[in-house]
Amino acid sequence: MGIIVAIILGGIVGALAARLMGRDTGIIMSIIIGVLGSFIGSWLSMLFTGSDRAFPAFSWVGLFWSFMGALILVFIVNMLSRPHHTQV
Repeated sequence: MGIIVAIILGGIVGALAARLMGRDTGIIMSIIIGVLGSFIGSWLSMLFTGSDRAFPAFSWVGLFWSFMGALILVFIVNMLSRPHHTQV
């Protein structure tokens, strides 16, 4: 049951982060962004607070860190996928 909740919450967090950053993603990509964002958020939580609040169980703090991680991930994807213009 926990994996289903993680996928659903990951999809919601990923979709919100993508929309906020101006990126249109599908359901699968939103889930991937949310789940990977959770890993990034867990790392950020350890870095800034010294405790891992993103994974143990559902919490608002964990959801916040997952959302922050998803925002960072979408930002990086946007930067890497942006066309580079060169002047001749």
